[in-house]
Amino acid sequence: MEKALLNVEGMSCGHCVKAVEGSVGKLDGVERVLVDLKEKTVAVEYKNDSVTLDKIKETIEDQGYDIV
Repeated sequence: MEKALLNVEGMSCGHCVKAVEGSVGKLDGVERVLVDLKEKTVAVEYKNDSVTLDKIKETIEDQGYDIV
């Protein structure tokens, strides 16, 4: 199991949380997603044999947010 903490710009409300947690959470191999609006972070636990960190980042960016 891998863990990553991503800095994400553009998240500001409950809809943002649902969009990111919902889309990333649907990826095969993602075990946990936690958005922290105050800190502007997304914590992810995932199985790296099922999904890559690049795919997770791409999924967040597809929702309209920027990884910094």
